[in-house]
Amino acid sequence: MLILNILSNCVPKLAHNSLKYAVCRMSSASVNVKFRWGLTPSDPEQQPVLIVGQAVHLNTLSWQNVRCKLEPRVSEEVWQRGLGVVAAGEACELWPRGASLAALPARRSRHAAPSRAHALSKIVRAAQRTSAAEEFIVLVCRKRDVLASAVGIARAVPQFSARSGSAPLGTAPQAPAPSRRDLTVEIVLVADDRREGDSDDEGVGSLDPVLLETTLNDDELSTIQRVADMTRLAARITDTPANLFHVDDFVEEACKLAKELDIAEPTVIRGEALREKGMGGLYGVGRGAARPPALVSLTYEGAGATGGVAWVGKGIVYDTGGLSIKSRSAMVGMKGDCGGAAAVLGAFGALVRQKPKMRLHAVLCLAENSVGPDATRPDDIHQLYSGRTVEINNTDAEGRLVLSDGVVYAQRDLKADTIVDIATLTGAQGTATGKYHAAAVCNSARLERRCVAAGAASGDLVHPLPFAPELHFPEFSSVVADMKNSVAERNNAQPSCAGLFILSHLGFDFRGEWLHIDMASPAHSGERATGYGVALLNVLFGGHSNSRLLRALSPGDLTD
Repeated sequence: MLILNILSNCVPKLAHNSLKYAVCRMSSASVNVKFRWGLTPSDPEQQPVLIVGQAVHLNTLSWQNVRCKLEPRVSEEVWQRGLGVVAAGEACELWPRGASLAALPARRSRHAAPSRAHALSKIVRAAQRTSAAEEFIVLVCRKRDVLASAVGIARAVPQFSARSGSAPLGTAPQAPAPSRRDLTVEIVLVADDRREGDSDDEGVGSLDPVLLETTLNDDELSTIQRVADMTRLAARITDTPANLFHVDDFVEEACKLAKELDIAEPTVIRGEALREKGMGGLYGVGRGAARPPALVSLTYEGAGATGGVAWVGKGIVYDTGGLSIKSRSAMVGMKGDCGGAAAVLGAFGALVRQKPKMRLHAVLCLAENSVGPDATRPDDIHQLYSGRTVEINNTDAEGRLVLSDGVVYAQRDLKADTIVDIATLTGAQGTATGKYHAAAVCNSARLERRCVAAGAASGDLVHPLPFAPELHFPEFSSVVADMKNSVAERNNAQPSCAGLFILSHLGFDFRGEWLHIDMASPAHSGERATGYGVALLNVLFGGHSNSRLLRALSPGDLTD
């Protein structure tokens, strides 16, 4: 069923387009990131090159392997000297502003990613030469780390920028930057020499034989390219401010993706249609904004699919906190509160292109949590799509309201029996699991283990939180409604409680598998979005795809 409350959901308005063009024409050079297996000749004076990998892997390269990227500027003696002096986690120059060598950290603890993708992102971010029209990265790694490493590189090259490119006042004019830059990542795979008791392999488990190979075929390169591209898409959406990318634009982006994937037009339930359908959570959060909230659902029907998987993403394009308004400092950066929906859209785009043998749904819960005469008030009571009533005691706890309607829609309307919701949900997530690991709450020990393993393999790290509804859900007790939307005691496993609020609308006796991923902190690195979640979801569900690489990376039924 397709419900369009506004016919022009997929068509931008002229006035809005004119404003967007006036701002976005300031954007600096776009960077085209492409991945390739094997090395091609280039001159570092004209095309700067960064060679990066773990020291133990870099030392397997001979001069004959790399000379085509370094000659005539760098000699074999300088190359060997570089290998001897480069420190773990740092880079050294072999040719000034032309050729660099970087070593990833040597040690890896069991809760970190074997790929060292976070360190790789930092190195790549610092090594880019924005004055060059073309540059190269030589990525030296094991095959099991190649996808996570590629995503780490991709997230270091953000797409969104509104810089004018003009030099600061009072400075000498500079040569204009190229209008478009090409960054080519050339991949060199090394043998995966696993040793008994090696601490680097702690917690990794057995490897698919595909991951022990030292070659990449075209299908595997396509998988890498798609996941990297969709990670950059998710980061670009999350980075873009709400005056340039609001609910209308998000709906349009979903429609555009559906057309590219050659699937049915998305179902869009919007504005008053949400209220009429009983989605009081999503409707109540977004009704105070200038543009009405929307639930957008995309569906892919794989051949021979049974059951269904739904990914539900929180898409708050801007979060003022509503009438429980955020402080001045806390509100800055809230353009990124749509990171969950951006991740779902990007992950869906990447996996559907792999033709998975499954029925897959992407559900985007889109709204702006704004202040206005129609905004939800503390003490208001809303009835959500589950039929349960919620007393609002904090309008800044809005994400769980929109997601609750989204997961019930996934179960009731889409008949999904595996539901994953992903969101920048709580600030307490960063306190609980930090800025690199998302927090997971799950009703299935099997799915929880698989999620953690997929996080390590993809570089989108995850750590589980307690799942104890009988201990934590009483925090939402209300004397006038079925529940409140915010906890009574903020020091009692707050991120777990937020997830349980969502599950309560499916019911704690829900017979399917439910996974909640709170990625509030890993959604950003500094002031930039990371596109977190795209790689995680593709690896977690990649076993259903036609991608040889995703099937090999996807965790099986883990029992230990």
